[in-house]
Amino acid sequence: MNTTNKIALVTGGSRGLGKNMALAIAKKGLDIVITYNTNKAAADEVVTSIEAMGQKAKAFQLDTSNTKLFDGFVGELSAYLEETYQHKNLDFLVNNAGTGLYVPAIETTEEQLDEIFNIHYKGVFFLTQKVLPYINEGGGIVNISSGLTRITMPGSSVYGSLKAAVETLSRYLAKELGPKKIRVNVLAPGAIETDFGGGRTRDNKEINAHIASLTALGRVGLPNDIGGVVAFLCSDDAGWINGQRIEVSGGQAL
Repeated sequence: MNTTNKIALVTGGSRGLGKNMALAIAKKGLDIVITYNTNKAAADEVVTSIEAMGQKAKAFQLDTSNTKLFDGFVGELSAYLEETYQHKNLDFLVNNAGTGLYVPAIETTEEQLDEIFNIHYKGVFFLTQKVLPYINEGGGIVNISSGLTRITMPGSSVYGSLKAAVETLSRYLAKELGPKKIRVNVLAPGAIETDFGGGRTRDNKEINAHIASLTALGRVGLPNDIGGVVAFLCSDDAGWINGQRIEVSGGQAL
């Protein structure tokens, strides 16, 4: 049972990698807050699973692409923390929520670019800004990027570029937040078998086999390959890791 009541906020924690991250962090003895976009039932299942471990958990609905919602969300979050813990602070923020876009640059519309920008950069930037005053000294931020900032695959120019922007932002934040002893790191998964992007890596046998052939460990990644690394970054054992990009891809395209 958790006695220190360290708390992690994981965006997009109802499914896929975010769910795995939330469960893995809870196994480390932290309490969890997750956000979900539309699937309340899935989010409630994650909360139930975490509570079964003896940790506290709470789910909030939030569209992380809509910055106008952030003040209201932070108000709800603060009220929950005050009621549950008699303070408004948390220890870790994991910016995980996101969607995919697989379109060649020549075919990408302005609307598609704006949508991905709002989710993967603007939303990450301003949600971090809003939550920062509540992150305890000695806490941390983990921004989820992608192997596609290093490995170029046709069709991912917008997604990969915006994830690269988040990686650069993370280094700046690491430096700016150093005086508060808040660490900021990037975790970059390789290709993973989830429903992300319509499940193309998981369900398309040709894509799956191709990626496996390019990966030193001979297979495509699974959610369980990722969550434990995020949980490590949310622990004291990672206390001297700061401003780093950690790729977790099994050695893809070395």
